[in-house]
Amino acid sequence: MIFGPVTLIAIYLTCWWTVLFAILPLGMNQGDQQAPTDGGQWGAPIKPNLKKKAITTTWVSAIVWVLIVGVVESGLVDLSGLPTG
Repeated sequence: MIFGPVTLIAIYLTCWWTVLFAILPLGMNQGDQQAPTDGGQWGAPIKPNLKKKAITTTWVSAIVWVLIVGVVESGLVDLSGLPTG
């Protein structure tokens, strides 16, 4: 195994945040914007569905993580030239 447990967690967290920023704009529709009366911003979505997006981000990140670790572990990407701490 090339990666230690801390590195595997770091790779997953990096994948999670990257996927989150890719998923956040999905399903957003400004539609008919009316002037906010509660002090909110014009561009703020009415229903952001953050819980659903967090769950989606988690399972998509797991798939991306497995692919990254699988490619590196299989030897398709050579990381032997990288410095090791």
